[in-house]
Amino acid sequence: MDVIRRGLVWFLVFMILQRGEAQLSENFYSNSCPNLETIVKQEVSTKFSQTIVTIPATLRLFFHDCFVEGCDASVIIASPNGDAEKDAQDNLSLAGDGFDTVIKAKQAVERQCPGIVSCADILALAARDVVVLAGGPSWEVELGRRDGLVSKASNVAGNLPEPEFNLVQLNTMFARHNLTQFDMIALSGAHTVGFSHCNRFANRLYSFSSSSPVDPTLDPNYAQELMQACPRNVDPSIAINMDPETPQTFDNVYYQNLVAGKGLFTSDEVLFTDPASEPTVNDFATNPGNFNGAFITAMRKLGRVGVKTGKNGEIRIDCTAFNS
Repeated sequence: MDVIRRGLVWFLVFMILQRGEAQLSENFYSNSCPNLETIVKQEVSTKFSQTIVTIPATLRLFFHDCFVEGCDASVIIASPNGDAEKDAQDNLSLAGDGFDTVIKAKQAVERQCPGIVSCADILALAARDVVVLAGGPSWEVELGRRDGLVSKASNVAGNLPEPEFNLVQLNTMFARHNLTQFDMIALSGAHTVGFSHCNRFANRLYSFSSSSPVDPTLDPNYAQELMQACPRNVDPSIAINMDPETPQTFDNVYYQNLVAGKGLFTSDEVLFTDPASEPTVNDFATNPGNFNGAFITAMRKLGRVGVKTGKNGEIRIDCTAFNS
């Protein structure tokens, strides 16, 4: 039996190593690039001082990266043929400031630690740093990812949450990445910062159903505000704050908005209207500490999704291009 047990233990260890999770470490660069976090934080702060968009853009970039091919910076690759991840329809709305934040931070890191730190790790650090800059919690970021060698627009469709998703669809997509419903609700709190273009939620205002053009779960006054900001055939460049109350602050007001019928997407409001998720929303709405703790745990779990470590992937010199 001891032989069988030892064999099972080693098999489990092997499987964990294959996933790369066990090889991530908070002090991965403590010897090879000891000033890494200071360098990245400085570059992120500089970018933030230039535009507030740095915060939601960088955070959203991390989400979109990890959900396709894993957290490997594949979303940053620029293709001359327009067929990389960033060229997919679901990624066209990613703000350029997020890309620029990581690229600038990588350039600064390269000057002190050439060829050592991956773009994927810099993105993970930058995502943490923008949350802190917006008044949110801090956490220790696990490091040791390598950059991916695949970036295809065709791999994106069906791998990112859509604004009209219901709870089952959200849970199914997050579960693919070992993220629970609790994690999903916490990560949805990232919508406490940032914005969305009108076409992403216009159906809730003008064509929700044959019996009710306006989604009845929307607060009527909020619906009127949205219609004024997003009239029919509005300029597609017009964008609306995801959080109408404290759009530049990372806080738990997002959940208070859901309770008040002010979730911008169907996939936001359903977290409150579905009885299976409502208790968690109520808890986060009234207990900011619970939300912050859950968000930290979920972000660390998200950061382990599909990571490349060891001999997999590469350390890109330029975040926008494969080394060869």
